[in-house]
Amino acid sequence: MREVNLAGVDLNLLVALAALLEERNVTRAAGRVGLSQPAMSRALGRLRALFGDMLLVRTAAGLEPTPRAEALAAPLARVLAEVGRMVQPPDFDPATQTGTVRIATVDYQSIVLLPRLLAHFAEVAPNLDVEVVLHGPSAEEGIASGAIDLAIGVFDVAEAGYYQQTLYREDFACVVRAGHPVLEDGPITPERFAGLRHAFLTVGRDSSRGGFVDAALDRLGLARRIVLRTPHFLAAPLIVAESDLVLTLPRRLAEHLRALVPLAVFDPPVPMPGFAITQLWHERRHGDPAHAWLRAAVLTCAAPSRLTT
Repeated sequence: MREVNLAGVDLNLLVALAALLEERNVTRAAGRVGLSQPAMSRALGRLRALFGDMLLVRTAAGLEPTPRAEALAAPLARVLAEVGRMVQPPDFDPATQTGTVRIATVDYQSIVLLPRLLAHFAEVAPNLDVEVVLHGPSAEEGIASGAIDLAIGVFDVAEAGYYQQTLYREDFACVVRAGHPVLEDGPITPERFAGLRHAFLTVGRDSSRGGFVDAALDRLGLARRIVLRTPHFLAAPLIVAESDLVLTLPRRLAEHLRALVPLAVFDPPVPMPGFAITQLWHERRHGDPAHAWLRAAVLTCAAPSRLTT
């Protein structure tokens, strides 16, 4: 059997052939596919050369298909229908979608954002499950490979091939146990604050260094002692609630935990910049309707009016 080199075949001719077989009239077939009558006549000539058959012959009743053309009609219709489905953007209906959404984030976002997202899924995408993947250096690699759908957190400027979108802005608050001595005896000054025993969240930072608090104190010629370094957003406040440590952490998390454990929340006595929580994804999923829906759902659930505070 002779092997056909498809690279040398104008596949638009198959569209013309389908119209000719359906209409059995060159003029009407030309109008159907947006060609002129002479262009369709030339296409028929090329089709005859391609298939080595007359395909359509003129009779008293008009153009009639040859046996080869009749045999081609059904498979041609199936092929064109399949190609149409291939090039048409896939439909996405969250109500019928099944599977697992994998999100890389830290426990801070698990507390603040995921309750809203899970409630949203239960309402509009009840068959979708969520798996939280530990946020780490491999998150971007996981997004690029498709092992992770989305990462949520604080990121540097995205590299080429990545997209990121701000979900909301956050600032800092300080927490101590209820009844901590620092809450008495007047305002918490930078000097009193620096003199406390501190816990420090090392997420996303070199644990041998400090962070925004240390930079702010340094500008005032002050320094603090960090007694506890930990990457755990949830363990640290629980430890603080049973000690005399002070912890600086994202305000929404501080306010949420204050309702659960005996903590007091106060504003940092030194100026510190806020930060943005963003969602990060790879360009390989950017045009995927299911992924676009996921990003929109996360953005909706991250609206400040809907977040846990």
